[in-house]
Amino acid sequence: MGERRQRFNGDASVLHHRAVRTPLPDADAERLFHENMMAVADGRERKAELLADPDVPLLEAYERELERVAESFERRLRRFAGEDYEEVAMATQRGERDDRVGRLASYYVEGIWRIQQRNTVAEMLFFPLILRYPDSFTINVRFANCYDTTESIRYESPAHLAEDLSADHTETYYAESQYSQRQAARYVRETAEIIREEFPHPDRSEFEERKYGGIVSAGGRRGATFSTMLRRVEPDADRFSELIETPRLVEAGREAKRTEQELLRDGEVLL
Repeated sequence: MGERRQRFNGDASVLHHRAVRTPLPDADAERLFHENMMAVADGRERKAELLADPDVPLLEAYERELERVAESFERRLRRFAGEDYEEVAMATQRGERDDRVGRLASYYVEGIWRIQQRNTVAEMLFFPLILRYPDSFTINVRFANCYDTTESIRYESPAHLAEDLSADHTETYYAESQYSQRQAARYVRETAEIIREEFPHPDRSEFEERKYGGIVSAGGRRGATFSTMLRRVEPDADRFSELIETPRLVEAGREAKRTEQELLRDGEVLL
């Protein structure tokens, strides 16, 4: 997005309590959705490898994950809004257009912009929710004013420690940091398998097995402390009654509210 990205001014209301619903009308659409979710699982496993490697800076693993998410959003934007997707989003933000494609572009560009802000904002949790239904799937792009959830695994990066430690404490802290990173790597690798189980291949599973699935994940950072979390979410079977033919914005849904209540602490809110 280059220089144009710098001209985009964030608007949290674009994301607030909204999701993108995308239809799954046929086998090809299901296969594409499965491929995208397997790419998410593969990316999580690559992150685990980086976390387990003491020679790889922790921030590199963190930033590569963000880059993969932003790239997936950009691919979606090009698919329905074309190469000038950011101009479409900005025109919508300025009130110059009000249509389905413009609203979708604004949603995803806002998500990309906020993902980039995570590198400079002290505490901002990326908190997405992905749900599969019989004829569609939804993506909630969410951010919260914190760095972890009630179920997050935390791990340390000595390179980002601001305070000076004594020689004895430094050695201990480095050892504990390495241990926390290995534990996080194991957790990230294990939770990648949850993604594979929740979204099975349409050619190798019965429809009854795959028509519902869901995950919520979270990642953030505060100083030298990083966090990660992923777990299953049960979609509400009665959420949608009508079919759709094109992607569109919808209300976030009861699942979104439920995960916020279960995973965010009092005083922590969505941005």
